[in-house]
Amino acid sequence: MPVQRLNHAVLYVRDVERSVAFYQEALGFRVVMGMPGAAFLQAEGSGNDHDLGLFQIGAQAGPSGAGRSTVGLYHLAWEVDTLAELERIAVRLSGLDALVGASDHSTTKALYAKDPDGLEFEVSWLLPADLVTEEVLAGRSRIRPLDIAREKERYGAHTRGGVGVSIPA
Repeated sequence: MPVQRLNHAVLYVRDVERSVAFYQEALGFRVVMGMPGAAFLQAEGSGNDHDLGLFQIGAQAGPSGAGRSTVGLYHLAWEVDTLAELERIAVRLSGLDALVGASDHSTTKALYAKDPDGLEFEVSWLLPADLVTEEVLAGRSRIRPLDIAREKERYGAHTRGGVGVSIPA
């Protein structure tokens, strides 16, 4: 049986309360279950039992060396429905001083941010399958800076992303 989708991710963090507050404020996650040193969060509109688990390991924990000195996970990516939502999250992440990049991957429009422990994540909007042209596909080999205003003009602020790609048509 093939894998269908990622159901949830679990992160080790220094301070679970600080991380919960960040993910609530940054992405609108809500706590569905908590216990001392752990919390399970769900994204708005998700049907998963939880989308993110957080386990506290304490303030003494060193920074992740993944990608610099050790192998490990680079980032998690969450998908939003519209470019308007991507723009709203960009503003929120900027206000939290968490936004570290924004890239146009042609078929994917992506924000990159870091949580309070420096763990990177992505928030992206995927071009619907019916808007993927040969010209768009040819652009995938180049990563450009993301201009959300330009993309909203081109595709519409409220066009549902990922249809026919990550969401059944």
